[in-house]
Amino acid sequence: MDHGWASPGIRDASLELTGPQRVVPVGAREPANLAKFHAPEIVFGPGSLAELGHCALRVGARRPFLVTDPGLIEAGWLDEALGHLSAVGLRPVVWHEITPNPKDHEIEAAYGEYADSGADVIIGLGGGSCIDAAKGVAILSGNGGCILGYEGVDKVVNPIPPTVMVPSTSGTGADVSQFAVVTDTAKHIKITIISRTLVPEISIIDPRLLITMPDWLTASTGLDALTHAIESFVSRAHNPLTDNHALHAVRLITEHLRHSVERPRLAGPRLGMAQGALEAGVAFTNAILGATHAMSHQVGGLLDAPHGLINGVLLPHVIRFNAAADPTRFVPLAEAAGIRDAWRMPPAEVADMLADRVRALADAVGVPRGLSALGVTEQDVSRLAETTMRDACLTTNPRDATRDDIEALFRAAL
Repeated sequence: MDHGWASPGIRDASLELTGPQRVVPVGAREPANLAKFHAPEIVFGPGSLAELGHCALRVGARRPFLVTDPGLIEAGWLDEALGHLSAVGLRPVVWHEITPNPKDHEIEAAYGEYADSGADVIIGLGGGSCIDAAKGVAILSGNGGCILGYEGVDKVVNPIPPTVMVPSTSGTGADVSQFAVVTDTAKHIKITIISRTLVPEISIIDPRLLITMPDWLTASTGLDALTHAIESFVSRAHNPLTDNHALHAVRLITEHLRHSVERPRLAGPRLGMAQGALEAGVAFTNAILGATHAMSHQVGGLLDAPHGLINGVLLPHVIRFNAAADPTRFVPLAEAAGIRDAWRMPPAEVADMLADRVRALADAVGVPRGLSALGVTEQDVSRLAETTMRDACLTTNPRDATRDDIEALFRAAL
């Protein structure tokens, strides 16, 4: 009898499962088919911001520290959030001196206020910059030192305060991820911090918050989410648990992004983008990313440019680069993106069609054709390639890339 044990993660479905085994020492090699999946508690749907006070209480808040930015204040979302916190008896400390692509000194200043105020639970209300800054405050609270000292994987070794995140954009995935990205203002680069401790306790995803995004931010964060989904699906660290989320995210984003730009108050596209961004986020935080993000971080650090717009320019070039080594995993992605009968065509041709589809979507939502429009010059290429080679996201790219490869990709994207 077939008990349904076969899955995409088990390469030989005829294998038999074994019984109890001797315990091996910690640090021994993990089984090849082992999949780990990290995700916060998720509260999703229009009006879910009303749960903020109860969520904060459930993770122990008495004096929460709320990180936001001037745009959220102007849009009115901070006042609503404070009302929900006040309704359950909480009086938070608010910090709003955060700019896009959060800077090292901004995070350290926020931590100083957090420590002086005697706050406890940390709330991030806003886009990826606010949420990354909130994570930075949490890191310093539990571990001390300088935020740039935590660059890399699993450098955050001590527990951090509970975090509750409320995203106001549909794309960064910061509210469900184990990532924090911080700008090193001295070196003009972005550093990536990866730690399971950074997965928030609770993420509250209220699609109403998306309607106050300007069109360019809707486009930018949407293309960021699409890049998360595509890169996580082809990542060396993908697994069956991440694959389904990645494919469904591609389907939702390619269907709804353009409509969410054209009709920003229409509920259907905003709901689709909110769910697509969520699923892309839980996919990439577990499967990690690839060359597009490794390169994009460097451009963003150099120019303080919108991260998602950079991804929109780079992604088609990286798809073609990776597909030149093995195009097969791009076939299901193409199907999810609406390319009919992709499985009937040669995989290399399908991957090229997917790259074209991504570029067409970027065109439709107003993304520049090349990096030069964002301020990148030929003189920047060598430096950008050098720092890309040190980015953690490059480790899980499906194709090995040399510095010469990265320079060629940057030049092709100019």
